[in-house]
Amino acid sequence: MIQGLRTVIYHVSDLAKAKAWYTSVLEHEPYFDQPFYVGFSVGGFELGLVPDGTSGPGGTVAYWGVADATASIKRLESLGAAVREPLQDVGEGIRVAAVADPFGNTFGVIQNPHFSVKNVR
Repeated sequence: MIQGLRTVIYHVSDLAKAKAWYTSVLEHEPYFDQPFYVGFSVGGFELGLVPDGTSGPGGTVAYWGVADATASIKRLESLGAAVREPLQDVGEGIRVAAVADPFGNTFGVIQNPHFSVKNVR
């Protein structure tokens, strides 16, 4: 079951510059800051930066919250989606994956035990 939008990921070519820019834009520091990922909490959602050099149009993926990422990916595959980014644990119990929908769009799922709908205002 899809629980709601959780995270939007921006792929960037220079993580340090992107982190500085988004820190200025959002007017606060990231809550998660690692060489492979920088995450900002924004109004109950997450804006994430990934340093893989593929920034630009089409370089954004929305991640939809799920309670069980494994089951969700299996369900999406049964509905005709193809795995684009295999399920992976990115630390602290957070699991992410992305599929291509039948139309070629990227659809991400995230199982994040730290996110609580109760905390959203």
